[in-house]
Amino acid sequence: MKLTSRACLLFFVVAFLVPLSAEAAPKNVVVFFVDDMGWTDLGCTGSDFYETPNIDALAESGVRFTNGYAACTVCSPSRAALMTGQSPARLHVTDFIPGHPFVNTPLTMPRWTQVLEKQHLTLPELLKPRGYTCVHLGKWHLAHRDGYVTGREDSADPDFYPQAHGFDINIGGCEKGAPPSYFWPYGKGRSLEQRKDNTIFKTLPGGDLSDGEREGEYLTDRLAVEAVHLIDQFAARQQPFFMNFSFYNVHTPLMGRPDLVKKYEAKLRQNPQRRHSNVRYAAMVESVDEAVGRVVEKLQEHDLWDDTLVIFTSDNGGLKPVATDNAPLRQGKGGIYEGGVRVPLIIRLPGQGAAGAICHQPAITMDILPTIGEVLEIELPSAAAEVQDGLSLLPYLKDPQAPSVREDLFWHYPHYHSMGAQPYSAIRSGNWKLIEVFGQETLELYDLQGDLGENNNLVDARQEKATELHAKLVAWRNSVGAQMPTTNPLFDPEEATGVNRNGKIRKAAPIRE
Repeated sequence: MKLTSRACLLFFVVAFLVPLSAEAAPKNVVVFFVDDMGWTDLGCTGSDFYETPNIDALAESGVRFTNGYAACTVCSPSRAALMTGQSPARLHVTDFIPGHPFVNTPLTMPRWTQVLEKQHLTLPELLKPRGYTCVHLGKWHLAHRDGYVTGREDSADPDFYPQAHGFDINIGGCEKGAPPSYFWPYGKGRSLEQRKDNTIFKTLPGGDLSDGEREGEYLTDRLAVEAVHLIDQFAARQQPFFMNFSFYNVHTPLMGRPDLVKKYEAKLRQNPQRRHSNVRYAAMVESVDEAVGRVVEKLQEHDLWDDTLVIFTSDNGGLKPVATDNAPLRQGKGGIYEGGVRVPLIIRLPGQGAAGAICHQPAITMDILPTIGEVLEIELPSAAAEVQDGLSLLPYLKDPQAPSVREDLFWHYPHYHSMGAQPYSAIRSGNWKLIEVFGQETLELYDLQGDLGENNNLVDARQEKATELHAKLVAWRNSVGAQMPTTNPLFDPEEATGVNRNGKIRKAAPIRE
């Protein structure tokens, strides 16, 4: 076909106007989402006990964020935030599912949402129209209808499993937050039949990890095997894919592979005076690292490594003191301070991104969806864009020293937790952090630049700053429709079993998140 001169001119003008990326966008996305991993639980973030060579290598080939944050101090809200880019307060998914059934407390917790509702656009639903096959491996924990109200732990709603939110493949994702055992068939009981009957995976047709005979198999190893098999299939079909590798590790029960536990027992004997010293937890951390290494190796084998955006982070801070030590941060998972929400965050953007760089700008779970969207050059539908609480981190991936793209970060947890949290909201603005504790009607103000451990409350010395940040916090809560706790007129401090007279929890309930 011949082109006229006018048509040729139009063709070249249009071609000139269409922006061309200096480097092609990666075709694939892998998100490693670890459960309960603390801010210093990697070699590259300061641990001299836990060994994580594969994750450290990932950091050396990407950008490590020193101010990475989880959307919540517990897991289910952060998982909902990862999938949608919306804050837990906006989604009304504000506690782990099904939550602690505390009744006799000074404040009554709001009736919050116990599933990821289907009206919210999710990452796989964003990617599927572009031809992506989307796979979820591991923990889901967003499908436990009415568990809090009934106090039951069998209120699963499979209609809200990953397949209902755009995933083509679901291996291991159900309503549960942790397996009874990390060893096949991943259930409790003295006999094999009892353990099979009590596995958390029996409600997963096509994704039941308890099938077959796999005596001694470790759950994280099994998920890694499933992941690399899928990558083999995608590579053979030249199929772009999104893989949400959501570890059950390093959540309780603390069960490490025996060979790794022995390794860390020997290491601890060589130097018992270590900040990190839990050998079972250390073994679980290394199993995560091995799984990351196997996925990376498989991507490299198929020449997909430089065609894949890789993100590594955690759903909340480390469980202190049961599993790990988050020092210099205060508290941990289920607490109101930095130890509960500051987490590792590493992103590798091949071709366009910096390598081996450190970024000190704040980032949070909700940023992952818009980051993936911008990297893949996918525009969010207007309805989804209007409720986005995250911001793309692409500017930082290209230039880790780029100026901040946001003013504030917010958290809202209107619940009690057995690890120390009382209903609270918080804002980080620059290096300032303000915490509002409900029920006690108190404010706490910290300068994180000089007081990372949040030991020096400056609320009296800097009243103007506290007032300014509190006004921002209240305005934000109103803007997202945050649910608030209310005064409990039936509270009897003499009969309280969940909290003491000051509203602080004194009797720990089982940790199931």
